[in-house]
Amino acid sequence: MNNNWTQRWDDRYSNEEFAYGEEPNNYLKEQIQKLKPGAILFPAEGEGRNAIFAAKLGWNVSAFDISEEGKNKALKLAETNNVSIDYQVGELETLDFKEEQFDVIALIYAHFPSEIKSGIHKQLDKLLRKDGIIIFEAFSKKHLEYLAINDKVGGPKDIESLFSMEEIKSDFPNYEIIELQEKEIELNEGLFHNGTGSVIRFIGRKK
Repeated sequence: MNNNWTQRWDDRYSNEEFAYGEEPNNYLKEQIQKLKPGAILFPAEGEGRNAIFAAKLGWNVSAFDISEEGKNKALKLAETNNVSIDYQVGELETLDFKEEQFDVIALIYAHFPSEIKSGIHKQLDKLLRKDGIIIFEAFSKKHLEYLAINDKVGGPKDIESLFSMEEIKSDFPNYEIIELQEKEIELNEGLFHNGTGSVIRFIGRKK
């Protein structure tokens, strides 16, 4: 991953205010409370809002991101909330996660560069146990229409970095689909997710 990509996220997370707020994503909050706490991984976790929420519910939380600034904010938020999380910085293949380590993987606006996003999904699949759950919410390809009206809603501006339901089925073929839909939602998350957008939501159980 190039240095410009890393610098972009370090710059976004270096401000005192939280880029996407301190509260968890609504879909993550709704779905995780249906599950019995276990080991959970948050890829591209940024400033830690979702990871800290899971830790407060009793989950054993791991997270990673390419941004040191994101990690610093996340650990500060964890301390404020009297919880601990394992937060690693780097690209997935360089980190020391183990096969079948996790009961749940939560991909919340984990928009990786287009050329590696499917590859990362396949790597993550190996880290999930049989019967493990994927919780996924990210912007759909239709989201570009919403961005054209209101860029404050956030999200990638190139269609290749956005998602379709077909891509999710292709990246996670060995999953029972509990939910898979494209949906218009209202976002109010910190500085960079505000307004109406289009997302893909996916809950899958690994066969």
